[in-house]
Amino acid sequence: MKPTGPIPPYFVADSDGMLMIGGRRADDLVAEAGDTPLFVYDMDIIRQRTERLRAAMPNELALHFAIKANPWAPVLAAMAPLVDGFDVASQGEMERAIAAGMDAGAVSFAGPGKRDRELKAAILAGVTLNAESEGEVSRALAIGRDLGIAPRIAIRVNPSFDLKGSGMKMGGGAKPFGVDADRVPVLVEAVIAGGGDWRGFHIFAGSQSLDADAIMEAQAQTIALAADLAEQVGTAPRHVNIGGGLGIPYFSGDVSLDIESIGSALEKQLNKTSKILEDTQFAMELGRWFVAEAGVYLTRVVDRKTSHDQTFLVCDGGLHHQLAASGNFGTVIRRNYPVAVANRFPAEASETVSVVGPLCTPLDRLGDQVALPHAEPGELIAVFLAGAYGRSASPTGFLGHPEPLEVLVNA
Repeated sequence: MKPTGPIPPYFVADSDGMLMIGGRRADDLVAEAGDTPLFVYDMDIIRQRTERLRAAMPNELALHFAIKANPWAPVLAAMAPLVDGFDVASQGEMERAIAAGMDAGAVSFAGPGKRDRELKAAILAGVTLNAESEGEVSRALAIGRDLGIAPRIAIRVNPSFDLKGSGMKMGGGAKPFGVDADRVPVLVEAVIAGGGDWRGFHIFAGSQSLDADAIMEAQAQTIALAADLAEQVGTAPRHVNIGGGLGIPYFSGDVSLDIESIGSALEKQLNKTSKILEDTQFAMELGRWFVAEAGVYLTRVVDRKTSHDQTFLVCDGGLHHQLAASGNFGTVIRRNYPVAVANRFPAEASETVSVVGPLCTPLDRLGDQVALPHAEPGELIAVFLAGAYGRSASPTGFLGHPEPLEVLVNA
C-alpha cells in the first residue's frame, strides 16, 4: 500500500456516506451533469481562500490570478471581482480574461515565443506585455509605431536566484523565460527611448513551494533586485510582479503553508524597501493556491479486475483529464493525490487497489496501490485537488475519448 495526499478540509459526507461538494451530493451533481467524468468546482472554497490571503498579505499588495491554473469561463467570471488582475500566457487566455470582465489594463501577458499577431492583439487591447527578450521588445515597439499606440511593456526578469524547494524553478541559470538581470537596465532604457510605456518588472523565481522560509527569502531577494534594477535605470517602476510560489499539499507528508507568517515577513520587506520603490505597486501572482483545493474530479468505476493478485478499478476517467494526478505533469517520482470512493466517503479502507483509467497506456493511473473501501462497477471515485491544471493541462484529445464535463457550484 502506498500513501495518498491529504484530502482538503472542506469536504464531508452526508448521512448516507455520500461525498458532499459545496453542499451538494456528488451523485446528484453527476446526475444533473448527465455523465462522468465530471469536474466540480466549489466557488465558496475559492472565496474563502482569497479572503484568507487578503487578510494575511500586506494591504497594499495586489493579488493576481494566473488563469493557466483554471481558464474555464465560469470560474474566470466568478474570480474577476475577487482579484486585482489576471495574468495570462497566450492570446487565447488574454481573450478569455477580458471576456470574463477583467479590465484589460489589469491583464498582463507573459510567455516566451509571442507571435507578432499576439503582440498586436495585446497592444490594441491595452494589455501589459511581460516581455521575455530583447527581440520581443523590438518587435512590440515596431508594431506599436505602426499602430500609433505606445505598447505597455514590463520586462520579465530572469533572476540569478531560484525559489528553493519549488516544484518548478522559473529563475536562476539559463532559462527560456525572461531576460537575464544584468541586461535588464539597458533594455528598459530601450523601451523608454523607443516610445514604449514602461510598466515595470515581472520577477518569477519558482512555484509550488511548501517551504515558508524559502518563499520569504525569495521575496526579499526579488524586492531587492527590483530596487537595484530601478536604481540602475534611474526611474521607478509603476508595477512589480513578485511572482507566486505558494504551494499546496498534494502528497503524503505535505503540510500547508503558514501564509500569515509569509505575509508578515513580506510586509516588513515592503516597509523597508528603498525610496525609489515607495510609489511602486507590488503584486503577487498565484494560480493553484486559489483554485486547486476547490476542485474534485468524479469518475465512475467501469470494471473491477484482478491481475497477479493485484486489484484494479478501471474508471471512465484518467490522465486524459487529470495528467497531474497521474504523475505525468512535472513530478520526478510518482506519488498519489488524495483519492476516495465518493459514495463511501467516511468508510474505513478495506483493500489495496490501483485506480486506473480507460487509456491504452500504463501511465494512465490515478491511484497506485492505494487503500480504499471496497468499490464495485458503477460506484464513484473522487480525485481531489482537481481545481488547477486539470482539464486544461491534460491531453483531452488522446485516443478520442469524450471531453470531461465541468460544473461550478455556489457561483
